[in-house]
Amino acid sequence: MIKIGIIGGTGYTAGELIRLVIHHPKSNIKNVVSRSCPGKLIHLIHQDLLGEKIENMKFSPVIDKNIDVVFLCSGHGRSRKELSNIPSKIKVIDLNQDFRIYDQSFFNGRKFIYGLPELQRDSIKKYDNIANPGCFATAILLSILPLANNNLLQKDIHISAVTGSTGSGKKHSDTNHFSWRNNNISVYKIFQHQHLQEIEQIIRIVQKNFSSNIYFVPYRGNFSRGIISTAYTHSVSPLDETIYMYKKYYKNHPFVHISDINIDVKQVINTNKCILYLFKEKSKLIIISIIDNLIKGASGQAIQNMNIMFNLEEDCGLRLKSVRF
Repeated sequence: MIKIGIIGGTGYTAGELIRLVIHHPKSNIKNVVSRSCPGKLIHLIHQDLLGEKIENMKFSPVIDKNIDVVFLCSGHGRSRKELSNIPSKIKVIDLNQDFRIYDQSFFNGRKFIYGLPELQRDSIKKYDNIANPGCFATAILLSILPLANNNLLQKDIHISAVTGSTGSGKKHSDTNHFSWRNNNISVYKIFQHQHLQEIEQIIRIVQKNFSSNIYFVPYRGNFSRGIISTAYTHSVSPLDETIYMYKKYYKNHPFVHISDINIDVKQVINTNKCILYLFKEKSKLIIISIIDNLIKGASGQAIQNMNIMFNLEEDCGLRLKSVRF
């Protein structure tokens, strides 16, 4: 059994990690660190865990050194400090954004690789340190990777995407307060969202001759979880050929599916799936992408990366059905 530690245990991503791991057949949780709630029963914070086998476990003030892998969920900008206290023999999966950009991916003798399995599965097997992709980045990259892989991104890419309130984290703010978010929608960080940097980085690595721009407009949605992204760009290829190319690219990837009909966010909530829908209007190819931001966009993808690192079946513990109604 893989022995797991989690640092930053009170947030949404940690809560989802715990929920996934307690039903994972090849791993168990050794300890969960929270410096704000040490000694407190975990299920008093993550109340959906009442009645589960972890309900008597308490938050720890420090990480147990007798673990195989640690998940860092303590918040952006804090991973380097946490790593200073983690022995080099312990594998690391960082759910923060600290090591996603390649020129920032070295620290204290550790080299992090960008952990998008549908792009770097073979490389992930060889690394002990994974930078888990951002939620927007996951949804968007999966929608355009096959085009980049075939050198078909020749002009600007325009993207809009809506995320649920859990994408803002558990810490209270004006923009995730119920009274503001309910019956409301807003744009933020136009063309400047932090995930745009990792999207551009990956696309320019996959398609080295890509020299156009990527324009990204993110929205705050009035729902709790999920992302729907719409990307469009110039395309001269017939739609049926493009769909075939996407299905071929993702043929051996268990969590990405191409739909023949239009899609909606509820199809992926509570799953590690990404579902894509493609159509054309004149010379524009439009790709709609949906994921659960807390699972495929965070904790589920982290488990997927762990499975690959430890040579398990990639979908081990992640065979989840959506909550459709």
